[in-house]
Amino acid sequence: MKNNAMTSDRIWLNSYPEGVPSDVDVGQYSSLVGLMEDSFSRFADRTAYSFMGKSIAYRQADEESLALAAYLQSLGLAKGDRVAVMMPNVPQYPVAVAAILRAGYVVVNVNPLYTARELEHQLKDAGARAIVIIENFAATLEKCIAQTPVQHVVLAAMGDRLGWLKGAVVNHVVRKVKKLVPEFDLPQAVRFNAALHKGKGMAFTRPEIAPDDIAVLQYTGGTTGVSKGAVLLHRNVIANVLQSEAWNEPVMKRIPAGEQPTAVCALPLYHIFAFTVNMMLSLRSGGKTILIPNPRDLPAVLKELSKHTFHSFPAVNTLFNGLANHPDFNTVNWSNLKVSLGGGMAVTPSVAKLWLEKTGCPICEGYGLSETSPSASCNPTTSTAFTGTIGVPLPGTWMKLLDDEGQDVTEPGQPGEIAIKGPQVMAGYWQRPDETAKVMTADGYFKSGDVGMVDEHGFFKIVDRKKDMILVSGFNVYPNEVEEVASACPGVLECAAIGVPDDKTGEAVKLVVVKKDPALTAEQVLAYCRDKLTGYKLPKLIEFRDDLPKTPVGKILRRELRKPS
Repeated sequence: MKNNAMTSDRIWLNSYPEGVPSDVDVGQYSSLVGLMEDSFSRFADRTAYSFMGKSIAYRQADEESLALAAYLQSLGLAKGDRVAVMMPNVPQYPVAVAAILRAGYVVVNVNPLYTARELEHQLKDAGARAIVIIENFAATLEKCIAQTPVQHVVLAAMGDRLGWLKGAVVNHVVRKVKKLVPEFDLPQAVRFNAALHKGKGMAFTRPEIAPDDIAVLQYTGGTTGVSKGAVLLHRNVIANVLQSEAWNEPVMKRIPAGEQPTAVCALPLYHIFAFTVNMMLSLRSGGKTILIPNPRDLPAVLKELSKHTFHSFPAVNTLFNGLANHPDFNTVNWSNLKVSLGGGMAVTPSVAKLWLEKTGCPICEGYGLSETSPSASCNPTTSTAFTGTIGVPLPGTWMKLLDDEGQDVTEPGQPGEIAIKGPQVMAGYWQRPDETAKVMTADGYFKSGDVGMVDEHGFFKIVDRKKDMILVSGFNVYPNEVEEVASACPGVLECAAIGVPDDKTGEAVKLVVVKKDPALTAEQVLAYCRDKLTGYKLPKLIEFRDDLPKTPVGKILRRELRKPS
């Protein structure tokens, strides 16, 4: 059967677990505000967030976000104005998001680790008039605020919502002991707690919010050029929350009666994966979210998790790998885990195998982008083994492959660019109709820039990003394939493959390796790969490093490795 016929007929529906619908009713809510307020009401007495030993109830999140919404309205912002949020996973983040949306504004998620140059670009591009920022990064804002439209600053501190005594201790440690707050001068800033206090005494005007109003400007990582804001409408994010809920239902219904669904949020909330699949999905289901402010501090992550019963763990390959290889791994009770969601980057078979051995819960790999709110496809959550694919399109989603001319790929087994259509696909790039036109087809598909293949059951497999492909003597080499093989070599902790110029072959494969075993040699890695890769795919150069450059989400930055050292 031809791929285009397959995908138009949604052959993948035959691979859906029992009970998962082919489509979801995306009209259940007119806005994300409706979704959140429904949960605030239904689950008022439940814990919404757990942070550093402190539990925050849905009722508290409701009251605080309403107070902050009233405060933001008092600043004279107009409906549809953009408000930036620049914080790690602290309780102020979901409160700020709820407040911004309830007040009728647009959330602009900002990476807290941005440089002043990157922050200036995003705030100017978004036209942000206000920002809610944690003090750890206030010095960065100070360097660029004069060049941006930002007029109002709400300044949070790590311990704000932990109560007077514990909050004071945490803030002292963060500021004075760990010295994580560089000096800054933002005279216009109002402290988060002060804004809440003021807002509680202010009138709140409920705005009319429609499904087609903008909810979020989600900036892409800039891996394909200048960072662009994906325009996500209220209905886009609602759709993806409901799609994800329907997809997870077959395993989440196994949670014992009376036990609150609990998710680990180690991925940063400014990233769309955590924003939708952690924060918004947990709100929808009345779940508890365990907020992890720094996922790179593995001992602290494991120490926190050892205190909780949890059922859902969305993460990236590097985090699964780091945790599974950590000596403290077994201090955590993993037996209640119902779904381990892998996304953001390819999950390697060796990491998937180790995770399954150690937790008994297979990594269920999915796929998505900022432009798709983010989830487009996923393996069935009932899978008992790792498939090495990105699964099948979610309910209400269509995916197909396109050739270089933009035509449907019709030959079985042929790779093509993955294109996605569904209610979660963005409205376009913020104020960039030219860039939008490049990625949207006439029939409403978003061109992902990822090269993939699809099998007869509708399971898609990423071969690689178009731009990451290595051309060796006219042959295509996909870095993911080389990395999959090399990462399974005994003694390799993680690795990345890139193309480097070569006089004979145009490009050659270079493999950058982080060792698990200090005695590992380049010859051993090459010998292992030689058994599993044809000649032109073999690494010509092997370099050992102490670590690999990564985004804050944990995605390996191949482009950084390509830069001359």
